[in-house]
Amino acid sequence: MENQKYIDQAVTLALQNVEDGGKPFGAVIVKGGKVVATGVNKAAQTGDLTSHAEMEAIRKATQKRGEGSLKGATLYASGHPCPMCLSAIYLAGISEVYFSSDLDAAAEAGLGVSDIYKELKRDPEDREIALRKVKPSILKSPLQIWSNKEQ
Repeated sequence: MENQKYIDQAVTLALQNVEDGGKPFGAVIVKGGKVVATGVNKAAQTGDLTSHAEMEAIRKATQKRGEGSLKGATLYASGHPCPMCLSAIYLAGISEVYFSSDLDAAAEAGLGVSDIYKELKRDPEDREIALRKVKPSILKSPLQIWSNKEQ
């Protein structure tokens, strides 16, 4: 019953966002039976292609909590998360995700990301966008400096 309540809230956010000129996506993050944060897709309003509902909700939740971990939280989304949002969900440690519409429904509406999922399954050298490693001339390693600070 709780799942229905929160998925309905995500869909309601998406519907309102469409009325406000945005894309049809909303997200709700819940932890311990309480809504931690919500978000809507603001890409159309802001021109920021990363402003997806899940990303907005994750940003708000982590800023509110003052930490990057949302371990134990559940995310409810009006649509199946795109690869970017799914990656952020993993990085944030969100424990589970419920969604309403699937990838096929998004594709039918002209908002599909199935091609990106297919692209990510390909070997890096076979992808449309080339990923090439280049060795810098700078001798200091940001990763090593960060690692030393953490220890």
